[in-house]
Amino acid sequence: MWAIVIDTVVAIIAAIVGQRLLSRLNGFPSIPVNEATLSPTSIIAAIALAVASLIGAILGGLAGMRFHRRVDRVNLERQ
Repeated sequence: MWAIVIDTVVAIIAAIVGQRLLSRLNGFPSIPVNEATLSPTSIIAAIALAVASLIGAILGGLAGMRFHRRVDRVNLERQ
């Protein structure tokens, strides 16, 4: 959960800093995004993508936790 929060904060900071740096360099192409291109459908799609990523991260964490508990249990039984 913390990884997702930190990733989101870093992505926002990188977007802000990157946009400022690219505007100074003028040699690099930029992706034009304005209010006209931000439709409700694109916003909903971005939110759905974030939710799907969160659900995938949670399910992956649970699967990993289950696997490692099983491995630990086998190691304890062998000793």
